[in-house]
Amino acid sequence: MQSQQKYAQKLSLEFFPPRTEKGTEKLKSVIQDLGAINPEYMSVTYGAGGTTQEKTVETVRYIQRETPFSAAPHLTCIGATEESVLHLLNEYEAMGVKRIVALRGDLPSGMMDPGEFKYASDLVAFIKQQKGDTFHLEVAAYPETHPQARNCDIGIKWFKHKVEQGADSAITQYFFNFDSYRYFIDNCEKNGIDLPIIPGIMPITNYENLIRFSQGCGAEVPRWLKCRLESFDNDQAGLLEFGQDVVTELSQKLLDAGAPGIHFYSMNNTQPTLAIAQALTLK
Repeated sequence: MQSQQKYAQKLSLEFFPPRTEKGTEKLKSVIQDLGAINPEYMSVTYGAGGTTQEKTVETVRYIQRETPFSAAPHLTCIGATEESVLHLLNEYEAMGVKRIVALRGDLPSGMMDPGEFKYASDLVAFIKQQKGDTFHLEVAAYPETHPQARNCDIGIKWFKHKVEQGADSAITQYFFNFDSYRYFIDNCEKNGIDLPIIPGIMPITNYENLIRFSQGCGAEVPRWLKCRLESFDNDQAGLLEFGQDVVTELSQKLLDAGAPGIHFYSMNNTQPTLAIAQALTLK
């Protein structure tokens, strides 16, 4: 993991655009509260086919113009055209956005046309072609291998292609096994991939939701962790305390090993992200 130790360690956050006025007010409060950790940026997710496009743009605009923080909107390939992507790029540039998270996205059930961009690498290449270095481009990385890759070697090949197209850094899918990140970084180094790869961390707040999310994205929840979480049954306070301890320990271990920061999937909640982040020691 030596290649990651040369980068300054920073924290960042991810939110999803709220769909209701109540959700919007809650998110504004969460943004204010989590601002205490001094995040490098706050990313905002984007639904497949632009299903949350308007809300994403509204949330990005709020962060950019009404808070002291920097927004990093997600852009996905699914359902996108060169024209629609360029329109968004121009809008974000006018807002002063400096960072974009470029993703392939998941094809919704029943949607037959993926759009003009087949892979995230195509999207990265287009953004670089149109905007040069206007935006810092984040891409996704999969320490436990992309769920659609037949093996680790193919997963690394796909990842390297995204980097070669112009990615500046990467955020990983969340994971709970430190070694999966360590071996992934070692494999990247062996394949000449040299850029900051920030671990994505998912705070544990609900057992059923965690299992459902993990099954959908291919993240592994270790058997020992499943068993411990199941044992809390209706003890929500106990589950939150245990989950916070597990994720804090993992995050600190990653930072101590040289990871260039932590990206928190906050799920639009202040706790336990705030408690975990404030317990960490950055180099």
